[in-house]
Amino acid sequence: MRKYVARALLALLLPLAALSAHAAEEIYEGFQYARLETPVEPAASAAGKVEVVELFWYGCGHCNSFEPFLHEWLQRKPQHVEFIRIPAIFNSNQWRLHARAYYTAEVLGIVDKIHTPMFNALHQQKRLLNTEQQLAAFFAEFGIEQKKFLDTFKSFAVDVKVNRAERLTQRYGISGVPAMVVAGKYRTDGPMAQSYQGMLNVVDHLVARELKTIGTVSSK
Repeated sequence: MRKYVARALLALLLPLAALSAHAAEEIYEGFQYARLETPVEPAASAAGKVEVVELFWYGCGHCNSFEPFLHEWLQRKPQHVEFIRIPAIFNSNQWRLHARAYYTAEVLGIVDKIHTPMFNALHQQKRLLNTEQQLAAFFAEFGIEQKKFLDTFKSFAVDVKVNRAERLTQRYGISGVPAMVVAGKYRTDGPMAQSYQGMLNVVDHLVARELKTIGTVSSK
């Protein structure tokens, strides 16, 4: 008798478990992501594509932990996605300093060379990169002489990029990093998505929806 009761209970519980698992995979506005109160126009280079923005800070341990997940996602993202990194800037000189370092690397064309090593230097090697001199020494390891670094670091071109990053940090309405913004309309982060992979699942969901909206067939 107990054997039959156990089987009956199992038969009832399995569909419920499947339903629960399915519900856990559902992505809802207001839960795993939020709609921006005022949309932000994507960059001109993103025309005809879905813009995906990552906001980060080199000094953030969570951003460092998120990097391997993001790297894997970048290998498989649809070709119609325009991915952009923006160093977030809150009211902190250190955030602004690291944003300036990122854009210095961008202007010099070495972001791909220094981006991961910068995270590693701060979080694995526990190096101090909190002054212009320390950053200049770090960039020198990648063949950038001190004068060239400092001239670029203090340049008008970098000023413009840093000021824009600070404005976008505010306009996106983020409260922490890492955070992702899709199509200038939606944002998600770790607490909302509940995990790093969850953030990217939300991004995939929103990208697929936006690709349908603009009538683009996703291909990888």
